[in-house]
Order: sequence, then C-alpha cells, then structure tokens
Amino acid sequence: MFDLFSDTAKQFAPLADRFRPRNLDEYIGQQHIIGKGKLLRRAIEADRLTSIILYGPPGTGKTSLAYVISQVTKSEFVRLNAVSTGVKEVREVIEKAAERLKLYGQRTILFLDEIHRFNKSQQDALLPSVEKGEIILIGATTENPFFEVNSALLSRSLLFRLEPLTYEEMKTALRTALEDRERGLGEYHVVMDEDALEHLITTANGDLRKALNALELAVTTTEPDLSEIIHVTKQVAEESIQQPAMRYDTADQRYDMMSALIKSIRGSATDAALYWFARMLEAGEDPKLIVRRLIVHASEDIGMANPAALEQAIATFHALEAVGLPEARINIAQCVIFLAESPKSNSVIRAIDSALSDVRAGKLGQVPKHLRDTHYKGAKQLGHGIGYKYPHDYPNHYVEQQYLPDELTGRRYYYPSDQGMEMKLQQRKRD
Repeated sequence: MFDLFSDTAKQFAPLADRFRPRNLDEYIGQQHIIGKGKLLRRAIEADRLTSIILYGPPGTGKTSLAYVISQVTKSEFVRLNAVSTGVKEVREVIEKAAERLKLYGQRTILFLDEIHRFNKSQQDALLPSVEKGEIILIGATTENPFFEVNSALLSRSLLFRLEPLTYEEMKTALRTALEDRERGLGEYHVVMDEDALEHLITTANGDLRKALNALELAVTTTEPDLSEIIHVTKQVAEESIQQPAMRYDTADQRYDMMSALIKSIRGSATDAALYWFARMLEAGEDPKLIVRRLIVHASEDIGMANPAALEQAIATFHALEAVGLPEARINIAQCVIFLAESPKSNSVIRAIDSALSDVRAGKLGQVPKHLRDTHYKGAKQLGHGIGYKYPHDYPNHYVEQQYLPDELTGRRYYYPSDQGMEMKLQQRKRD
C-alpha cells in the first residue's frame, strides 16, 4: 500500500517529507517533551509507549515524531488519516491488532492523523481497544484536544503539546537540509543570502514544513549561473513563500485571541492590544463581536476609574454600524487605545458580584418601610415612607439613613479604588 512512510513514496515526496528525522537525535525542536531524560523520549527509546495525543500547530513535527516511532518500535505500526478513514477501516485495524496480540504477543501502534476529523461515534469505536491495550493510539491534531477529542479517549491518553519551532531551530533545519545529499538539497551548489534565509524563517512562523517546501521551491526553480551555483536571493525567497495564513478556524483560536486582546487592555499594554485586534480583524472576525467585548471590558476592568470608557465603547459600536469596515477599524483602534490607556479598576464587577452572592445566598430581607413606595392610596396607612429623609434637603445633597434590609445593615459592596475618577469619589465621601 502506498504510504507516507514507504521508500517508494519518499522518492516523489517534497523535501519536508523526505527530510523527516529517522531517529530522536535527528529530530529538531520540542525539547520540552523529547529532550534527554523526558518522559516521552524514555518511552520511545524503551519501546514502552502508551496512548498519546500530539497537539500543536502545523509543521511542528507531529507526523515526524510518529515516523521516528515507526522506525524504532518493534510493534506493528499502522497509519490512518481521519480525513479519508471511516469506522470500517478502524475496526479492521482493531481486529487485526487483537489477533496479532493474541497469536504473537505483538502490540499495534495506530497513528491517526487529524484525529479531530473523527466525530464522536468514530472516536468511540477506538475506546474499547485502547482500554484493553489492543492498540496504542497516537492521535495527532492541530486543534485543541479538549474541544475536539472525546473526554473518555483523552483521559486514557497522555497529552503532549508541540510548540512552533524557534528561529534558531528553523535555521538549523534549513541549513542541514541544504547540506544533506541523501535526503536534502546537498546535490545542488547553493549560495543562500542571509536575508533570504531569514525571510523564509520569519514568514513560515514556526512551521518547518512550510519553510522546507519553500526552500526546495527556491532552489529547484532558480537557474544556476555559469559556475553551476544557484544563488537564492531575498527576492527569490519572497517569491517562494506566501505570507503566513491566519489560522482562525476553531473556537479555541478565537477565544485565545480575544482573551489576549482583553488581557492586554487590562494590563495597559496598548501595543499588544492593537496587535491582537489586528490579528483578529485580519483573520475575519466579526468586528461587532470585538466591540461588544470592549463594551463589557469598559465596565469590568475600568469602570468608575474612567466612566468615559463605557461611553467610548458604545460610541464605537455606533460608529461601526454607521460606517462599517474598513473605515471602522480606525474607530475600534481608537477605542482599544482609549481603554488600554485608561486607569483600571475592577470595583464595579466586584461590587455587583458581591451583591449577587448575598442575594443568591438567601439574604432577602424586607425593604425598610421608609423606602417603600408611597404612590398609591393607603400607603401611608401602612407606614410606607414615614421617616424618609429627602437627600436634596440636606447639605451636599447627602444624608445618612438606612437603605439596606435590617439583616444587611452596614454591609458594603462597592469599594472605590485609588485610580482615576474613583479617587475623587473617595474624597467626596470623606468630605
């Protein structure tokens, strides 16, 4: 069967596939999980692997790690892709795995690429065999497994997150590929400008597959000079790789960027907030969703320290409705800057949540009689409004009296901060 890992396939494969590491020492990156002495490395080297889920962005080495495992394990190694595989194929693998284990005592490792493409029932088909140890599952996914993998399957697997490769790791990989005659581009005489190499690395954004394939395209499409030297300039590099695509197609990516935007504003990190806003906008996020969250943030994290923040956020929503994109990007950016630069206070959300906590705890005292409604016949006969002090009749339009139920007299919910406008509020109360 034609397979990514077969020798025949490798003859026609792009550089990124040909150049896969054959052992852990050739593997580049992810030292936090396969460095010397790490759990996953020890399990692979001892051929004592248990079911695992490999989670990370494209080009970070999930399939390459599975390939290394296939090269060193004594277990039967089977690779399936969830895009083109159904429950029937999975059950065939499971049946053969159970028979192999029973007759020969040989384990079966099932590498299931893009496991997130399996729906719940398809993933459920794997569960009994994973539980009984008939198969060792290696699931690979670019999506957050807590969103896309059944909790029962996830709980029976070890989860390893792969990170985008660093600049230096990418540079090492590309330089090695240029020199490798067996699997890389070493048969060519290549002179690569440093700024060309830098462009491939930065544009690939930690995706080694993308960088390697761009490198191959740059080398193989550039005519050699009279000395048979292929000169890869920055211009060639720019033509060989596209700008990074915005990955923004799953719930967790949206939530993560929205979270980064709000936390940057909360931390008064204006430039970071603008960056995350730009990322979301470029990725196609609904701008109304962004502005709605800014409206909430204006009260949640700024509140009375700068009451104008809420006015700014609401005005931004109206501006968006009035002019739409792309012009409204300027209005939203102004709002992001305004909120980020504003003094911060969370006293409003703490106040309302504290009050709600008392209400939900059953502290439901009666409205004091002097505060009750008097706008109906017979109210005074019931004692409603008697003793009420009208604040406007007193100096500074303020007078002490009971406003909370008897059971909550003296209870305090709102504690002004010492930021912005709230400092003046505290001073007013002291005066």
